Amino acid sequence: MSPENSFKMPDGAAQQLTYAPAIDVEIIMALYNACIEAGPIVGESKAFTQALKKTVRLLPPVRVSPRYGIVQEWIKDYEEAEPGHRHMSQLIGLYPFAIITPKNPELFAAARKTIERRLQYGGGHTGWSRAWIINFFARLGDGESAYQNLVALLQKSTLPNLFDTHPPFQIDGNFGATAGIAEMLLQSHLNEINLLPALPKAWPNGMIHGLVARGGFEVSMDWQAGNLKQVKLLSKVGNACTLRYGSKTIKLRTIKGKEYMFDGNLQLQ
Repeated sequence: MSPENSFKMPDGAAQQLTYAPAIDVEIIMALYNACIEAGPIVGESKAFTQALKKTVRLLPPVRVSPRYGIVQEWIKDYEEAEPGHRHMSQLIGLYPFAIITPKNPELFAAARKTIERRLQYGGGHTGWSRAWIINFFARLGDGESAYQNLVALLQKSTLPNLFDTHPPFQIDGNFGATAGIAEMLLQSHLNEINLLPALPKAWPNGMIHGLVARGGFEVSMDWQAGNLKQVKLLSKVGNACTLRYGSKTIKLRTIKGKEYMFDGNLQLQ
């Protein structure tokens, strides 16, 4: 099933169970790809990783709905019983996984349409769902929409003591919102450390210290007038990395425990 949404059968009856909904396919893809990547690092047998690669190739693709241009939620392009459902399960591949990325522009554009359609019909009406939307828009590089949904979360789904309200309370909205803020400021799911990928105009000046990026890196940075001013990179394990800010990139070989300072143009200081 695609939690917890339903689709309409040809006779109009609502149904939940099917085979290979998008969420299941995306979870298996993400899990198997992670195991394939980790295999050589942990000494896994080549036969096992080859079996995983074969299975991934056999999975049905994540599709774009011909009907609405959204990410297709089920194996067939069924009509949703509740188009404004709080769950957006077919977008787990956008966040937290990295199945739906700019590397597939059609699917990436369909993810935006999926969010817009859900919101059009009243989606995001629970705190955790709204928090997930913040992360979605951050992954899309849309800082303004991410910020608008962060404000909506605080206005509509946050109690006076700052607990997230479902109601009565769900920690998902609190954790999800802080994850969304971090995702607006730093992303590292595409084999590079992307600085300020979804910075909204409402945060023209600021600083953040201690964000953690994939590959064993800790990042601290300052920005002014909406532009990166300075970034400090701490290498915890000595991996190589690619640092990105906008269209600027720099590749760096690092030493374990060493700090690296860059200016707003990613020039090493």
